[in-house]
Amino acid sequence: MPEQPLTTLHLKRQGGVLWVSIDVPPVNLMTAQLLLDFDAVAASAENDPDLHVIVVQSANPEFFMAHGDLTFVENPETYAALPIAEETLVGTGPMMRLHERWRRLPQTTIAKVAGLARGGGPEMISSLDLRFAALETAAFGQFETLTGIVPGAGATAHLPRLVGRARALEIVLTGGLIDAATAERWGWVNRALPAAELDAYVNWVALTIANLPEGVRVAATKAIDAADGPLEDALRAEDRYLGETFTPASGELAKAALAAGAHTREVELNLEEVLRANLARNS
Repeated sequence: MPEQPLTTLHLKRQGGVLWVSIDVPPVNLMTAQLLLDFDAVAASAENDPDLHVIVVQSANPEFFMAHGDLTFVENPETYAALPIAEETLVGTGPMMRLHERWRRLPQTTIAKVAGLARGGGPEMISSLDLRFAALETAAFGQFETLTGIVPGAGATAHLPRLVGRARALEIVLTGGLIDAATAERWGWVNRALPAAELDAYVNWVALTIANLPEGVRVAATKAIDAADGPLEDALRAEDRYLGETFTPASGELAKAALAAGAHTREVELNLEEVLRANLARNS
């Protein structure tokens, strides 16, 4: 946890999960202080081996993040000089550096979006690992071109990888809001869930990931990230990480599954729940 007091974020820790709630009334602007507070959380998380998952959410049900503070244009030099993630992606702006610092965190990072996210808001969530949204109320937009500029904190780099070139062009060049159902269909978010189900589902995802056997979360993430390279390299990486995680402890979990009835029709119809129960008993 950061040593300095945070004025724009509320933190709650539950075992290996940290919940980070944005609270900048009235609309959660990305102010300089919010950027500094996010940077402080990232700095603390980088060296916390007991922290496995970070969930970023909002205390305001209408706004995840409205957008960057437009008053930055009145004094761009002061904004550019913000001491944020100074060793990350050197030569870029503070918001870009912040988002890249969060992208590189060793934890699994999750965005839970119940309201509007524009500008720097969706740029930040695009730099996180997983994204979930409220079906009825969440929406995403990169409106920068409507103010005569292009996005500057990651949108044009992340969006083509998430939604494809043509849809990225539509998002950026029209500046329109994309509803949660469309964002899910395009791949901008993992899932758009009914608002009444969002909290419970994200809680389940976060705690499931945080409670995986030691080393599995990191190994699986590295194996998946290796898919960005040549296929043969990715396959060799998967084989290597399988070898690293195939331990006596994992063998005991397989034996426990067999003892619980794996390979039988009755258990195979509900295998995931049996495996989760085995994990809980052996954690």
